[in-house]
Amino acid sequence: MILKRRPDIERFLKGPPADVRAVLIYGRDRGVVRERADALAKVIAKIPDDPFDVALLTDSDIESETGRLEGELSALSMMGGRRLIRLRLGGEKVGPDRATAEALTAHAEGKLNPDAFFLIEAGNLGRESNARKTAEKLIDAVAVIPCYEDEPGDVARMVREALANDKVGLNADALDLFVSRLPHERGVARQEIERLALWLGPGSGAVATAPDLEHFLGVEPEASLSDAATDAFGGRLGQAQAALRRAAAEGEGGPAAVRAIGMHLAKLRRTLTLVKSGAGLPEAAKASGIFWKNEREFLRQARAWTLDHLDALQPEVLAADRSCKQTGSPDQLIAERLAFGVAARAKRLGL
Repeated sequence: MILKRRPDIERFLKGPPADVRAVLIYGRDRGVVRERADALAKVIAKIPDDPFDVALLTDSDIESETGRLEGELSALSMMGGRRLIRLRLGGEKVGPDRATAEALTAHAEGKLNPDAFFLIEAGNLGRESNARKTAEKLIDAVAVIPCYEDEPGDVARMVREALANDKVGLNADALDLFVSRLPHERGVARQEIERLALWLGPGSGAVATAPDLEHFLGVEPEASLSDAATDAFGGRLGQAQAALRRAAAEGEGGPAAVRAIGMHLAKLRRTLTLVKSGAGLPEAAKASGIFWKNEREFLRQARAWTLDHLDALQPEVLAADRSCKQTGSPDQLIAERLAFGVAARAKRLGL
């Protein structure tokens, strides 16, 4: 089975079906991969780091010791429990990739220890990966969980839940601000959330506002992707390009930049649609979720852009998004080219 929807994934991680002998969890965000693998390991093994019933291997182990992987998958539990064999693939080396696929096939067919559970963690595997192709074919005994970058709504939910556990919180504007500034890598994001909870005071019941967070966040980084999108739609190509490159240096890749541009376009479209229905421009902007510090610039842009202009631009954003997700694509260059096109259109509109 291939699991892509969050509810299906969460349900599976809490209790995988008995006939599933192996799981491949892979994706660009290794923090999400590790988090989901850890959750599953706790369900499979009572003690996830038990040296008797849990074997932790890497691609280096497979390269240096032929037959090690199948040997671990064939071994029986010394204590009578279910063995967990956890393999972490650091890349797409041909040798480990092929060995993983072969061991996965043998295990799915019941040729090794059928009671063992094979948990594979990997990065952003391409379609040419033997391990991925094999896992996707063995859908009766193997589950495949691709991990995509979190959507803003998923990040906001994660922030709310984590802070609620420490009995602190953020109001709506503060939550929007904090989510927009979080790094996309799940593990690093969780560290920032924990740091915020400590700053607010666990158990204090504090609910921070956007101005409160300015002391915690410090000066807004020029590499903010939302700022880069704002600069592009405002006709400031130089600032947008510089912000995108700084964002890339901080780990914010091309797909995230294209998404930020798409989100800004969506807010402009929602605002102009509300205005067309009779709403005032400031009220429409507020209803579209515009942060108060960005309102003046956003209103300037909303007076220049029209729904027809946005409709003409939308296919370019979608094409850039598809291009960024293709294996081996120069996603940073694609994002910069899109920002250039947006800024050029904005210039022609008088911005």
